[in-house]
Amino acid sequence: MKKRRKKTSKVRRRKIRVSEPSINYNNIYYKNEKVYIYNDDIIKTNSISDGSIDLIVTSPPYNVDIKYGKYDDRMSYENYLKFTKEWLTACYRLAKDDGRFCLNIPLDKNKGGQQSVCADITTIAKKVGWQYHSTIIWNEQNISRRTAWGSWLSASAPYVIAPVEVIVVLYKKQWKKIKKGKSDIIKKEFLELTNGVWTFMGESKKRIGHPAPFPVELPRRCIKLFSFVGDTILDPFVGSGTTLIACIKTDRIGVGVDVDESYCELAKKRIIKECSVTQLTLASIAKK
Repeated sequence: MKKRRKKTSKVRRRKIRVSEPSINYNNIYYKNEKVYIYNDDIIKTNSISDGSIDLIVTSPPYNVDIKYGKYDDRMSYENYLKFTKEWLTACYRLAKDDGRFCLNIPLDKNKGGQQSVCADITTIAKKVGWQYHSTIIWNEQNISRRTAWGSWLSASAPYVIAPVEVIVVLYKKQWKKIKKGKSDIIKKEFLELTNGVWTFMGESKKRIGHPAPFPVELPRRCIKLFSFVGDTILDPFVGSGTTLIACIKTDRIGVGVDVDESYCELAKKRIIKECSVTQLTLASIAKK
């Protein structure tokens, strides 16, 4: 008498997967096992579920007349701050209650008039609901920032210019993570990154092909220090895809949004080249 084979449950055979942000197939531009890119406007997007993001790492436009594609980087400072409030509000909605935010912005700017950019944006973020945690000074050793001296060797009207940028660290409702996860940061690195002055070089515009890239080292440090392995990281201005590359290299899930299709394409090509990954078709995504 033949023994009956036990039927293997389909549920058991299914691979356990990391939870994903909700997908709007109309706006998804590229996907692989670790990252999603949406050709969308972060202010209007419904491509990502509310309360699904563990950490946001981004560097928004600085409003210093950089020649982007669709985005106007030369609006009035009043309109720039209004735009800032809108996208900070959208990010607040998408973050988890213990979600964190690493915001790379200039300390100040003098193009088109002196403005206290860091102070103004931090104030707006707090009004939106974000809580302030700390500020990291990024010494990118960019001597070219010292181009405006004002009155040379005179007290008449000198300019003081700090060749640094900042990373403002914020959180939504509580700083301590609700659930424990796996940290992948070693002692030496932890001691280095908890020092609030980071020194490393910026990125080459020519090498990346984007007018304002930041180096992978910046999001890598933020991701390692402020998130667990497997967490979901958002960059609402994905640009050349730097944050998503850092996500792949640190074993996180990366979500990038950009209103400009050409930058989505740039990010996709760079991810495929630098991370040796391939694109999943929408048909293959739907089967999962």
